[in-house]
This record gives sequence, C-alpha cells and structure tokens, in this order.
Amino acid sequence: MFTSLALVLAALSLVRCIPVQQVSARSKVLLVSFDGFRWNYDQDVDTPNLDAMAAEGVKAQYMTPAFITLTSPCHFTLLTGRYLENHGVIHNMWFDTKTGVKLPYYSTQGVDSWWDNGSLPIWITAQRQASSIHFPGGRAKYQGEEVNMKLVEPFIFNYSNETNWRQSIDTVMEWFTINNLDFIALYFGEPDSAGHKFGPESTQRKNMIKQVDRTIGYLRQQIQNSGLESNLNLIITSDHGMETVIKTDEIHIKAVENFTFKDIQFELLDYGPNGFLVPKEGKLEHVYSVLKNAHPKLHVYKKADYPKRFHYANHPRITPLVMYSDPGYVIHGRYKVQFNKGEHGFDNEATNMRTIFRAVGPAFKQGLVVEPFESVNVYALLCELLGIIPEPHDGSLEVMKPMLRSSAPLPPAKKLPVMLGIALVLGCWGGIH
Repeated sequence: MFTSLALVLAALSLVRCIPVQQVSARSKVLLVSFDGFRWNYDQDVDTPNLDAMAAEGVKAQYMTPAFITLTSPCHFTLLTGRYLENHGVIHNMWFDTKTGVKLPYYSTQGVDSWWDNGSLPIWITAQRQASSIHFPGGRAKYQGEEVNMKLVEPFIFNYSNETNWRQSIDTVMEWFTINNLDFIALYFGEPDSAGHKFGPESTQRKNMIKQVDRTIGYLRQQIQNSGLESNLNLIITSDHGMETVIKTDEIHIKAVENFTFKDIQFELLDYGPNGFLVPKEGKLEHVYSVLKNAHPKLHVYKKADYPKRFHYANHPRITPLVMYSDPGYVIHGRYKVQFNKGEHGFDNEATNMRTIFRAVGPAFKQGLVVEPFESVNVYALLCELLGIIPEPHDGSLEVMKPMLRSSAPLPPAKKLPVMLGIALVLGCWGGIH
C-alpha cells in the first residue's frame, strides 16, 4: 500500500513456438491490462484512440471485477476464470498465520505455492493442449512448469515511463511477427499508481489517461504497421477501479473500545479496506463482539458468515475473522500508516470499482456496446478465440458470445492441431496494488 511499491518489477518473458502445422483460421490474441483503469476514466478526458477502438469494435458499459478488488487476485481471475475462493490467490501478499510472516508483492511472486493451487492460467492451458514448450508466465511455477527465458527489469523501475511502454509494445510486435506467437498478455502499471498517489479525480490521473490513450493509439498503429490488423484480436481491460479515500471519521482498530491486539495471534491490516484476523484460542467470540459494531462503515464477519455473493471466503487461506469497509474508508490497524488519496479493494459491486473492457479484431463485431459482465467470463472468451478447451472455470462463454461475429473463424477447440506460442509481458501485479 506504500507509494514506493509502485516502482518495482517489470518482467519480459518469452518462449519460442515451434509450429507443427499452420492454421490460417485461428487469429492471434493480445490481452492488455491497464491497472486501476476505472470504468468512467474516459469520460472526463479526451480519448480519441479508445473512442476509435469502441467505434470499430466492442465496448462494455463496464466490467465488474472479482472480489477482493486487489491487483493480483483480480488478474488471476482474468487468466483462470475462477473466483478467488476457487483459485486461492486471495490477496497481494503471501502470509503464514502460524508464524506471522507476511511477504510483500515482489517476494510473493516467487512463492509457487501461493499461485499454484490447481487453477491454471491461460498460457498453461494453451501449452498443455497444444504440447508446447513450458511457459507458465511470471516467476511462479504451475505444477512444475516454468518459463524458459525471462528478462527482469531492475527492482527500482519507472513504471509510468511512456518510452518504456512503447518499447514493450515494440517487443510484443516482434514476438507476434518474428517468433510467431499466438497469445501475449501485456500489463501496464498505470493509471493505478497515479490514482493512488494523487486521487482518482486529480489532474495527474487525467493526464495519465491521456498517456494511456496515446499508448493505445501507438499500439494500434504498430499492429497495422506489422501487418497484424486482420489477424489479431486486441482486448484492453483492467483489474479494478479506484475510489477517493475519505480522511474523516477514520476506522482505527487499535482505538476500538475493549479491543486489544493482545487477543490476536495474526493480523493482516493496513492494506486498504480489507483485513484478516486470527484471534488467540478462546478469544474469537470476544474479538468478534467488540469489532462487529465498532464503526458504521466497517463490516466484520466470521468466515462462515461472510457474504456468499463475494465468492471469497470459502477457501482454507481465509482467516476466522474477515473484514472490509465501505467505499472510501480504509482500515487502520495499530497505527495510521496509509496515506494514499485513492484506493481499491472495496465491494466489487461498488460503482467506482467497475472497470473497462474494449475489444477489436476479426472475431469481434463493430460498433457494439454490450451489457455489463463479470471479469470471470473473460477466460472463456480467450479460450474461444485461441481455439483451446478451457480448464474448469466459473465463467460463461454464453455471456461473451453476443460480442463475436457469427462468422468468426474460430476452429473447434478439440481439433486444434497447432503448437501455440505463448508470451507474457508482465508488470508488478500487486506491487502497484
């Protein structure tokens, strides 16, 4: 949650595909995520390139992210089609409730067991069905599979630099054309960082949206220059939105009457509007009774009573007590150490947690605005576009089919006879939070 975390890792990972047979009917797919792009960020800024993309393709009114609306969990939902209680990446931070150890985002990326819970990201799904060279993406291994080649940026990395963005796009074009890859996931850490530091209504955030739009224009021009326009389906989306932090009547757990951290075995607080508590033996009922009505904007639940609509609490990693706060309010633990002007992690149905979805390419209709849908459905769409059989997932392809051309040349998934090349351009999911 600290500003310094906005400057961390950007990894460029590559595997060369070895085509067994060329299938002209199958188009390539580029999935682009601009972290923290709220659904209405294009409404107070001139965005000619986003507007052109919508006119030439498909635009969702908005997309509802998974809960909790944090970066790593929401991106993993995009890539697996699973809710958090099913894919297990329930937070940006790895933690051990027995030892009290908590790891920041950068270190969590290297903890294979945090990510490898049986839900496979789409690049593994594609590889296995196409018998391709191992490429799980990122730093984690999935059932023993890991990327062959990886270029990692320095720990301190200016992730808002527009020149770096264009270099990443140029790399993507090379991978599509020279290495003949079929799927690439490209991540940018903005406008999330600007939204956190300056607030979602700030001039700095608005200027960052202009940069994002310029980047989309550059990306689409490079797609055209590379001769990929008729063979590449481009999807631009995000993980979550952004809310202005309210600095009055704050939630401060330490200040709650009759509460003491002496009753707590493990805590994960001071991370926006979400909190985990493991009370010491025999203290659960007392801690719960003290906290449940401690603040009108704070919601505290026993694990079994957590609202089912979040699809969140039914996982072994969820602690006995779980809490979240209303939009705008963050949860301070022992001390007030959160100073962001913008935050996310709130109820995924809150208006300002909504995010964007745009798509253009040979598989998509033109000039279509579709009804809102959940991000859990994107995985099924990606599998359909790539012609691969999806792993078990919580989404529905039927929700996404209205945006596809009825004559879209999508091969039967079970008959796909080609080795897919998969690549990932990855930033600091969770580090920028």
